[in-house]
Amino acid sequence: MINIVLFGKPGAGKGTQAEFLKAKYNLTHLSTGDIFRFNIKNDTDLGKLAKTFMDKGDLVPDEVTIQMLQSEVDKNPDSAGFLFDGFPRTIAQAEALDAFLASKNQEITATVALEADDEILVQRLLERGKTSGRPDDQDEEKIRNRYQEYNEKTAPLMDYYKKQGKFHAVNGIGTIAEVTERLNLVFDNLK
Repeated sequence: MINIVLFGKPGAGKGTQAEFLKAKYNLTHLSTGDIFRFNIKNDTDLGKLAKTFMDKGDLVPDEVTIQMLQSEVDKNPDSAGFLFDGFPRTIAQAEALDAFLASKNQEITATVALEADDEILVQRLLERGKTSGRPDDQDEEKIRNRYQEYNEKTAPLMDYYKKQGKFHAVNGIGTIAEVTERLNLVFDNLK
């Protein structure tokens, strides 16, 4: 079983690349953003709670996110592996994910970070916001708040996974095909 954490700042291309990766490597894609948006659209209790944080550009609290993700993993017992997109975002979440996977005799195989310059990403998100209908992509101040949250809470995950020998950085700038090829080189060399 292969379990990959795909991370990078909002707009780095995680969702786009996850579509290619899940198909090529037969992984179950678990995007916390997609799961939250589904719950918000369907006005579930989790969706209402998540929306209060997302509307401010804040991260949803760990305990809510972790319970939701555990439920999604449990719904896919026959999966060949998971592609975690947008999770973990904090050291506490990473530790909780490690403990949860260990309870199933599994572990994170690798983490792959799509890296890109903030200014390029801000422009990507503002462009995406014109067609996505996502309010968090239409306000530059909220976008920059998300990057500040990322830098404070998510960036430390790089060291967490580097210490485990599981961190891989990939240049997220270029055509979709170029970034996909870079990711394939990393994935194809995982054991």
